Amino acid sequence: MNYRVEKDSLGERKVPEHAYYGVQTVRAMENFQVTGIPISHYPLHIEALACIKQAAALANLELGILDPEIADAIMAACREVREGKLNDQFVVDVIQGGAGTSVNMNANEVIANRALELLGHAKGEYGFCHPNNHVNLSQSTNDVYPTSLRITAIWKIRELVRSMGDLVDALACKGEEFADVLKMGRTQLQDAVPMTLGQEFTAWAVTVGEDIDRVQECRKLLMEINMGATAIGTGINTVPAYAAFVCEKLAHITGLPLTKSPNLVEATSDTGAFVQLSGVFKRVAVKLSKICNDLRLLSSGPYAGLGEINLPPRQPGSSIMPGKVNPVIPEMVNQVCFQAIGNDLTVTMAAEAGQLELNVFEPIIAFNLFQTMDMLLRAMRILKDRCIVGITANRERCAQMVRMSAGIVTVLVPYLGYDEAAAIAKEAAMTGKTVYDLVLEKGLMTMEELEDALDPMKMTHPRMVRGTRR
Repeated sequence: MNYRVEKDSLGERKVPEHAYYGVQTVRAMENFQVTGIPISHYPLHIEALACIKQAAALANLELGILDPEIADAIMAACREVREGKLNDQFVVDVIQGGAGTSVNMNANEVIANRALELLGHAKGEYGFCHPNNHVNLSQSTNDVYPTSLRITAIWKIRELVRSMGDLVDALACKGEEFADVLKMGRTQLQDAVPMTLGQEFTAWAVTVGEDIDRVQECRKLLMEINMGATAIGTGINTVPAYAAFVCEKLAHITGLPLTKSPNLVEATSDTGAFVQLSGVFKRVAVKLSKICNDLRLLSSGPYAGLGEINLPPRQPGSSIMPGKVNPVIPEMVNQVCFQAIGNDLTVTMAAEAGQLELNVFEPIIAFNLFQTMDMLLRAMRILKDRCIVGITANRERCAQMVRMSAGIVTVLVPYLGYDEAAAIAKEAAMTGKTVYDLVLEKGLMTMEELEDALDPMKMTHPRMVRGTRR
């Protein structure tokens, strides 16, 4: 491999001749071999960084503080980065010290070296286009990096919401399909009162749908950015009009309604929006995991469990037990949710650990947020496609469990009173007789009254009860 030699304030380093990154990126590669996951793993983040560099170059050009030829080359290089042409050059590990400086410099160096080529110069000839003096002009890592996180999160939320919406539709569709399947509802894993399987699936659709609104609320919070803040929010090394100007340019380039924070000092140190976003993802994960727990319970058996529904078989379930099929899709989603919940704790601790005018732990915040979003949206797509749409109901099994359950005695409380109904339930449990047979044996209700009271569909919604015997 051929190398070029680049120099920074700490000395010289060899850089692969073909590389668009430079000396500071090489140092970051030496220092931060942590996860083995480069920032290019999140291409939307690279695109967001390129948008920011393009907006800054345009603002600096129009403010008359950047040479037009250099500005044009920088913006052309940024457009190529946005198209993904140089993604393999973004090699810094997702976790690093320096509050994201390594990520910012990786972007500055790649853009500068590509701009140099466009200007007819060799990589590393920074006298003609410098990573700091030109590409990073009027910027600091401390406004570039958090702004890039916000833009990336906004774009990822769009994908996540789409995945959530598809899951809601699939659950709602099953709710309609199973609207006439009577089953026993359960509380504390004990028989409660009758309901329909459709009501159960519809409730899941509603609970996921509610969180779409919560995620969208967080998306609005992320629109406020601190571009122009530079180091700590005072705007040092910028001209007075720059902050508002660069935010305007960035909003135009991204197509997002981005606005400049009213207090850039506060915005530079504050990570509250990320904490809130992570908390909402935890809420989504908790609910989603609960749904998967329910799916596994309802499909348990198939002979020695509840067996009310059938999940589509996806793979043999055991290396020793022939014919066993496991609920592998809900199990996978459960584990994704566990990871998302753990990620939220990491984000919380990183946000709390910020000191004075900057939070240096935004790289770990970014990594956990991005991982959570990617895993949740993929898990929900798989849950929908590989599980929910293929679920079938064991209708007779559900009906049989309703007939055999003492839980239906609750329906008779308005007719018999609580104490009498409780005695019937106890006797049913002890003798194995059904509630239906016991009520008739004791002459507590006529067959016509009992048939009306225990009408399957009447037991699943409110109704007027007249002539009670309480």
